[in-house]
Amino acid sequence: MDNTSHGYLPVLIQVVIGLALPAAILVASHLFGQRARTNAVKDSAYECGIPAQGKAHPRFAVRFFIIAMLFILFDVEVVFLFPGMLAFREFAAAHTAAVAPVAVFLGILAFGLFYEIRKGALNWER
Repeated sequence: MDNTSHGYLPVLIQVVIGLALPAAILVASHLFGQRARTNAVKDSAYECGIPAQGKAHPRFAVRFFIIAMLFILFDVEVVFLFPGMLAFREFAAAHTAAVAPVAVFLGILAFGLFYEIRKGALNWER
């Protein structure tokens, strides 16, 4: 080995261990793990001794998923907004140019929220 490739030996060792360890765990789990024995009683849902009624997985309205996606969308946007506010705390007091990108971001966020309210996507009762 020459000097340039000698520096990559720890990385190579770590990659080999990183690939070998999960493979060894999967093989050991397959060899020594318990096998599932299923039947109709074990596959049925247990509801405190009461026989199950209906389907185990009810269908949800599409509105539920729309509201959930909108919550995640606005939640992620707020997560992006928070570090910007912390970074510009001292800088924004002296320079109004630092506040402009944050104001534009908040404006787009507010526009999106008002658009969703106007379209009725947040109306649970319809």
